[in-house]
Amino acid sequence: MDGAQQQTRVLLAGASGTIGRAVMRALEESGHDVTAITRRDFAAKDGLAAACAAAKPATVISCIASRSGSPKDAEAVDFLGNLNLLKAAKAAGAQHFILLSAICVQKPRLAFQHAKIAFERALKASPIDHTIVRPTAFFKSLSGQVDRVAKGKPFMIFGDGNLTRCKPISDRDLARFIADCVTDPERRNTVLPIGGTGPAISLREQGELIFQIAGTEPRFKSISPRLFTGASRILSIGAPVSGWFAEKAEYARIAHYYATESMLLIDPETGEYSAEKTPEFGSDTLADHYRDMLKDRS
Repeated sequence: MDGAQQQTRVLLAGASGTIGRAVMRALEESGHDVTAITRRDFAAKDGLAAACAAAKPATVISCIASRSGSPKDAEAVDFLGNLNLLKAAKAAGAQHFILLSAICVQKPRLAFQHAKIAFERALKASPIDHTIVRPTAFFKSLSGQVDRVAKGKPFMIFGDGNLTRCKPISDRDLARFIADCVTDPERRNTVLPIGGTGPAISLREQGELIFQIAGTEPRFKSISPRLFTGASRILSIGAPVSGWFAEKAEYARIAHYYATESMLLIDPETGEYSAEKTPEFGSDTLADHYRDMLKDRS
């Protein structure tokens, strides 16, 4: 189709975040008329309604997400924040709502996952066309130990380092995928799991890749995921009377989840994670990302 015919007015929520900024660039590169809204618009009374009414968007994209994953934050952002945005989008006459969700909601055990699922249900039930994008791990989420390795420290793994696998996707590739959803009619009223270029990689393989690029001998230190289970049980004792204990107990559950669950599509026929059935998109590789990070530290 002609590019000019595909240009449209887009309202983007969450443009200040890492993925949101990349989505903003991808939308602008595609020639769309983009209006970004901020957390202040969410906080102000009638802020969302006013922003949507002024922008008159055909499509609304939400990249907002709770920062901590705590039950209170998840309810306020992942569910209520998105729900209020959806109401404002409908009132402004938007025809399409694109949601950045997460692959982990297919096995919800955590507060933020339940909040995301609750909004997904509300979005599917609304009269607006929906596109729900569920990415696997981001490059950023797999980069926290690059500094450790660069400083000569061991790479931390859970168990033998092969408990989980993922197909991480770069900010740029994910942003292009989301931007493409604006004009692709085949992606409307769908749930789209998406990963980066394969193959799927384990935690140990991530460490081996960093050591290889750094040119140093691999060194690993193993932690048992059961430590998080024990911490969660202890902290949960105080949860009924203390918000602090409840929040910390949830953080321990989050840590255990990511230590033991793969970020891949679950095959509905087998109920198991499937690297083969997890869709891939883009051209950026985790190896190149690690090279860039280590180059910056040299």
